[in-house]
Amino acid sequence: MPIVSRFFGILIRMYYDEHNPPHLHAEYQDDKAVFDFNGNVTRGSIDSKTARKLIREWIDLHQKELIEDWEFARAGKELKKIEPLT
Repeated sequence: MPIVSRFFGILIRMYYDEHNPPHLHAEYQDDKAVFDFNGNVTRGSIDSKTARKLIREWIDLHQKELIEDWEFARAGKELKKIEPLT
């Protein structure tokens, strides 16, 4: 599963053969969660409140790029890297 961004120890990934609704997979330490593009956790959990906050902030900043990568993934095209939080 391609990593589309990495920041503060958080990995953001997307699968190529995903199902709707659009979402991403986030990993922080040993925790894994699925977030929709509104920043809601739909599956799994990330215990760190700070990590969840950072992921939600990143999602808010990159809505357009996330949707574009989602469409690329659904079409089997190479995903673009998305700028990390700094």
